[in-house]
Amino acid sequence: MPIRLAHFSDPHLTTARLDWRGRDWLSKRAFSWLNLNAFGRGKRFAQADHVLGRLAAELTERNYDRVIFSGDASALGFEAEFRHTAQLLHVDHLRGLAVPGNHDYCTPAAAASGAFERCFAPWQQGERLDGTVYPFAQRVGDVWLIAVNSCKGNRWFWDASGRTGRDQLDRLRRLLQQLPAGPRILVTHYPVCIADGRREGIAHGLNDLRATIDVAAAGGVCLWLHGHRHSFYWFEQPALAPFPVICAGSATQSGLWSYGEYVIDGNRLQGTRRAFDPQTDAFTDMDHFELTLKTN
Repeated sequence: MPIRLAHFSDPHLTTARLDWRGRDWLSKRAFSWLNLNAFGRGKRFAQADHVLGRLAAELTERNYDRVIFSGDASALGFEAEFRHTAQLLHVDHLRGLAVPGNHDYCTPAAAASGAFERCFAPWQQGERLDGTVYPFAQRVGDVWLIAVNSCKGNRWFWDASGRTGRDQLDRLRRLLQQLPAGPRILVTHYPVCIADGRREGIAHGLNDLRATIDVAAAGGVCLWLHGHRHSFYWFEQPALAPFPVICAGSATQSGLWSYGEYVIDGNRLQGTRRAFDPQTDAFTDMDHFELTLKTN
C-alpha cells in the first residue's frame, strides 16, 4: 500500500516568557536574540504561531501515515519555546518523528539539557542501539524512517555548523545493518547541499557530511530529508550524494511558508509542495514532482 508522509521544518517559534540566565548573555544565545529582535528575523516570523496552528490543523485533517519534523522548533533554544511549539503541533495526538535543529541546540547547555527530546518525546519513539537517543528508526508500512541528530551546541556567534559524530555514525551503520528489509529514508536537520547543488558553507553546514553520506549509502538509504535552508527544493541526482534529497524549507517564514506531502508507492515518490496562502488562511498545492527511489 502507498504511504503518505508530511514533512515540515524550521518554524522558529518563541514565547514572551523565557528562562534567561546570566550566562546566556555571554553565549551565542545573545546574538540569536539580537538577530531575532533587531536584525529582521522577528519580522520574517511574525505570523509563525498562527501559520503553525493552521499547519497543525491540516496535518490532523489530512491524516498522514507519519509526520516528519526536521528541526528548529525554536528561535533561541529555550525549553519554553519547545513546549509552546509541541503544544501547537499536538504532538500527543499525531504520529510523528522529530530531530533537533541548530537553533534548538543553540548553546552547549541547551544541547546537553535534553529539553528538545523531552518536549517532543512522542515523536522520538523507535528502534535504537546501546540505549542512546540517536539514531532511531520508525517503520511506516514497509518504509523505514531513520532519525539522525546532526546538531551540536556551538559557542561562537558565527558558528552554525553541525556534526553527526563518530559514535553516532557507528551506531547508524550498525542500525542500518540490523533493520529488516524496506526502503530507508534518512532524516536530519542539515542538508546534503543547498538549492544550487553546492555544499553548504563550513560555518553553516554539516562538518562530517562526507562520512554521513558514505554510511547512509552503504546502509541502503534511498532518500535524505532535511530542513535548515528556508526555501523548499529537491534533487533527484545531487552531485554530492547517490540518492535524492528534499529540503522542506520553513513552514512559517513569511512568503516561504510551506511543507512537503509525499506519497511513496514502491520505488516512486510523488511529491507536492503545499504553501500557505494568507488570503484563504489555508495551505494549497503548489509544485509537484516525482522521484525514483533506488531500493535494494
